[in-house]
Amino acid sequence: MVKVQVSTNELVAGRYRLLEGVHHEEGREGWHGQDVESERPVTLTRSRLPAHLREEAELRTAVRITRESEALGLVCPGRVSVVIDVVEDKDFLWTVTARPEGIPLSALLGHGPVDYVRAARIGLGVLDVLGAAHQEGITHGDLSPGQVWVEERGGVTVAGFGLMGASASPRVTAPSYASPEQARGEGGGPATDLWALGAIMYEMVEGRPAIRDRGGLEATFRAVERLPIRAPLSAGPLGPAIQGLLRRDPVERVPESVVREALTRILKAELDEDSMPTETLPVFRDLDAPPARRVWGKVPLSRPVLLGGALAVTVVCFAGLTAAGGLSERGTSASGPASSPKVSATPSPTPSASPSSTVAQQAPSTSPSPTSSSSASASPSPSHTLTDDPPTGFFRYTAPQGFSVALPKGWKPVRTESSADGSYRVTLGAGGDPRTLVVTYSTQLTSDPVAVWREVDTSLRGDSIAYERLGDIRAVTYQGYKGADMEWLSTNDGVRERTFGRGYLIGDHEGFSLRWTTPAADWDTAADQAALTTFLRTFKGGSQ
Repeated sequence: MVKVQVSTNELVAGRYRLLEGVHHEEGREGWHGQDVESERPVTLTRSRLPAHLREEAELRTAVRITRESEALGLVCPGRVSVVIDVVEDKDFLWTVTARPEGIPLSALLGHGPVDYVRAARIGLGVLDVLGAAHQEGITHGDLSPGQVWVEERGGVTVAGFGLMGASASPRVTAPSYASPEQARGEGGGPATDLWALGAIMYEMVEGRPAIRDRGGLEATFRAVERLPIRAPLSAGPLGPAIQGLLRRDPVERVPESVVREALTRILKAELDEDSMPTETLPVFRDLDAPPARRVWGKVPLSRPVLLGGALAVTVVCFAGLTAAGGLSERGTSASGPASSPKVSATPSPTPSASPSSTVAQQAPSTSPSPTSSSSASASPSPSHTLTDDPPTGFFRYTAPQGFSVALPKGWKPVRTESSADGSYRVTLGAGGDPRTLVVTYSTQLTSDPVAVWREVDTSLRGDSIAYERLGDIRAVTYQGYKGADMEWLSTNDGVRERTFGRGYLIGDHEGFSLRWTTPAADWDTAADQAALTTFLRTFKGGSQ
């Protein structure tokens, strides 16, 4: 990276000539230009440096930005502006790319709103790029209309990867598109990108931003964090998806897969002149209505439900969006409950069965590697009798909520969440220990534990990075109650994690779930195997 001083009479870095300004946003400006050495057209973007880049070495910043854009260029050829040079200019950073086709979306919006069909087409193009990036473990974190290039025939190119990413540094460009968690300085992640997409689509159909720039970073951040957003009036069938993306809690934002479903249906409906999009589209239930039934591990908050014809898709914005910056503890990691290894199949007793009875329990999987195929499973362990006796190195912890479990010494609650209906979630762990146990009690579950995990599985496929379910979701009997297990792999902050989840019902619609997450590379270690076995053997629910 080369340090430069720029004036109207100088080339940027002595090589790039500025020809025409193409967009301007708070903290960011873009120009069409020319590489005078190769004589090829380029686009240059000058962005205010966020704090995390000021602290990085110059070479490291340049390498990371170019590497991320190159990686995405391979995954989405022609749909990502690949960075060919990075230039430092005092408190700003220039990124140089090949000139994208089309014009910046910010320029298009300067001519007024667009109809909801075109907005859906552009939104779907952006979502495809974001989805591919999230699967690669890359977060944009700086998305705005100036970073989206739109072709006349509908193609979309996304620029700006690498400036913010999942950094906890507050966003310093286009702050009116920052998510509430970014505005609070909590970092960014997939859910942050989805908020920005919702804000962009809102502006496309309404002709005005969801949150207006207040003329300064702090004032705009306060507005993003506190001001209500008026429901879009011109969005037509696109409105519910936009509102679902603009949920202030990152956990409650609709996942990528559900947004894609909604946008795709709008475009398909448009192809048939006799079709009415509102008749074929999923409809997002009002999020202020009574909450739908929860799923294992779900943060105890209301969540949207999609209904459309025969379609009944429950949206689970799973609590595992640590990378999204909404929840900082590892107990909220993007990895969630996993499909279980094989367990002994016994008839499910009624919920009134004695929880102290001898039960068939499952030992941790002993697959040879953390990346075992979905068909891999472990043999069931012998039946255990529920006991209060913690093994060596563990102590019995009794939570204020009433449940108890034997924990490794030094562990304690690191995050607790609750809701008015009595549901709660407690994340247990220790500083410096990458492992967590999450205990959830829910009062609005369906009567089929396997179906509950299926909802989680559907959500994780859209929300998690490099998600892979291991094996099938299996019905089990746990402490005399109907239950189900699920196990999966996902990537969180660059670490491949493996999660085992067991949920079980203790009443018609209430139950517990235990979710054990550990680095996948450590799954087969004696310590991790012993921990999971101990948790399952010693857990007692508060109302049992």
